[in-house]
Amino acid sequence: MRINAYLLSLSGKAGRERVAGRLAERGLRMWHMATLAALADFGPHSQRDLSIRLGIDPSDMTKVIDQLSTAAHVGRTRDGTDRRRVLVSITDRGRDLLAELLRDAAAVDDMLLSGLTPGERDELHALLLKVFAAARDVSP
Repeated sequence: MRINAYLLSLSGKAGRERVAGRLAERGLRMWHMATLAALADFGPHSQRDLSIRLGIDPSDMTKVIDQLSTAAHVGRTRDGTDRRRVLVSITDRGRDLLAELLRDAAAVDDMLLSGLTPGERDELHALLLKVFAAARDVSP
């Protein structure tokens, strides 16, 4: 009997652990990378909206933003239309860091997929996109 969901889970766990290890070498966690990526992809957010987008507890989001802000990877500014809101945005330094983190993640991909040909990698990617789309449509 083949249980693909379990195999996907194990593969995902192995990949996540390796990426997390690379992040840990820099004193970072997955939420740091996810936050930088979200800000790069979707632009400035309030901490609350960023917390919702990433599915992270607001108090944990505050810690992540504080750490990224201390290292000048994100900045905080008052919203011009609502002075009560503070917007978080990625800085140039944060974009540089994100580019490095994405290169690290790509290196992990290369290691995990080293047994596949380039064509097989493309095919796997296309199939995983289909699996992910179906998984999002299935309610728990």
